Amino acid sequence: MKINKIWNGLVFSFTLIMIISLIGCNQAPNYNNNQDHNNDAENFTDEGSRDESNDQQEDIADESDESEGSQPDGVTNRIKEKMDSMSIDEKIGQMLMFGFEDTKINEETRKLIEDNHIGGVILFKKNITGSQQLLDLNNQIKEINSVHHDTPIFISVDEEGGLVSRMPPEIINLPDSKDIGKSNNSELAFKVGEAIGERVSLFGFNMTMAPVLDINSNPDNPVIGKRAFGDNKEIVSKMGIEEMKGIQSKSIIPVVKHFPGHGDTNVDSHLGLPVVNHGLERLRQMELVPFQNAVNQQADMTMVAHILLPEIDSEYPSSLSKNVITNILREELDFNGVVITDDLTMGAIIKNYDIGEASVKAVQAGNDIVLVCHGHENKMKVVSSLTKAVKDGTISEERIDESVERILHLKEKYNLSDSLLNDFDLNKINQSSEEILRAF
Repeated sequence: MKINKIWNGLVFSFTLIMIISLIGCNQAPNYNNNQDHNNDAENFTDEGSRDESNDQQEDIADESDESEGSQPDGVTNRIKEKMDSMSIDEKIGQMLMFGFEDTKINEETRKLIEDNHIGGVILFKKNITGSQQLLDLNNQIKEINSVHHDTPIFISVDEEGGLVSRMPPEIINLPDSKDIGKSNNSELAFKVGEAIGERVSLFGFNMTMAPVLDINSNPDNPVIGKRAFGDNKEIVSKMGIEEMKGIQSKSIIPVVKHFPGHGDTNVDSHLGLPVVNHGLERLRQMELVPFQNAVNQQADMTMVAHILLPEIDSEYPSSLSKNVITNILREELDFNGVVITDDLTMGAIIKNYDIGEASVKAVQAGNDIVLVCHGHENKMKVVSSLTKAVKDGTISEERIDESVERILHLKEKYNLSDSLLNDFDLNKINQSSEEILRAF
């Protein structure tokens, strides 16, 4: 009996030790994951990550590798087959995003979609008179594209909220980014992103040129100002990335801008070419920080500004500079998403370059999409210049394929469709705006 009690005690002690050991093993990976996350956060500023937004990102994530099998370079079978079937004109078309002048599709714009295969359009205030008109216009764009092409079209808009809003007059506007930054409220920034995503989605857009990740470090800046979340890298990173995640959660593509940072300028690039005399080390410590954080948090698309940085590239502005786009954005920041120029018809470019030559240089520098917002002649010059450059070998077809692959991946990731929308609920959108405004 005594021996049995001793034996039972030994068995109980051994079992208890094994249970404690197993619990310790199960907990170890979680500790290491937390440690890795903290190390990442130390490399750059507060990224304001949210568990709920990470879950929402999984809904958007491209699951095609499991369903279709993947190539060694990550190209899905579907995308590879599609690219193999595309003509060079169709590929170049995917790299073009154009604006137009009217509140409905005229014959010039129709031909750009039908014959030149343009992959995207952008709308401005001049294109929008009311909610029903806007819905009808975007439906018309989709319908024309779907009849002639099997790749859905980007329909984009500059909807930042506040100072830069393109929504119909019936829609209550959102606060300026400066006020959102002053709140220092990550949850509020995420909700603003959700509200931006909801309102552009309501009218059939699938992309918004926001958030602004410029640091408004120069009080004389004539173009950024209250469009920025603040004058320091921490608040711009924190709030800008939360807004980006909020937009993504509504299956709308956010475009972070204006790389590598338009905050320390005293010239409006719409009118002329700003010059920023900062070297790479200063950019790494300041202007690049929000963009690096956005890349770390799965940014999908980046817009490049028209800024001359003589210490980086003394000849070409950032939007046409291989040093800026390929060497810094692609290689140093490790950005693998889609890169788009700012509008090539802005004064910074059009006053200094032939637009056709600028479009060729933009693609050579590493841009995936060339943005041309104004002037039919400008658009046709870009089409003809890029086509000629590929045919004479100035731009290789391999270079074109790199960009088309990224563009098609992005369209697939967000499940873009040319399906038409029938109605909208303005009250829901305005209620969310009012809730946000009450938070201030």
